[in-house]
Amino acid sequence: MKSFVLAAVLLALTAGGAVAAAGPVTDTQKAEFSKLCLKNSGGNQTLCTCKTNMVGKLIDSDFMKVVLDSMNGKTTPVGDTMKYAIYISKSNAVCAPGM
Repeated sequence: MKSFVLAAVLLALTAGGAVAAAGPVTDTQKAEFSKLCLKNSGGNQTLCTCKTNMVGKLIDSDFMKVVLDSMNGKTTPVGDTMKYAIYISKSNAVCAPGM
């Protein structure tokens, strides 16, 4: 059963994004993401603008909470590590090719 769920998540993430039924990323979440991105990237405005624009295309508001927690230094929950890795990979592919 776990492999079926993992396969379904991977398929959903690779087939055009990870936005699920929870709702879109909020403007408040985007603002916090941008602030944390600038802090964590040493002020890389180009990277953070791109990633902030991409976040709403790749994840939903519920998963954005996981991303923000991770950016604040919290450990990603075990059940979300693969989804988080895919999100990072997809956003880096667009915003930071070669990373």
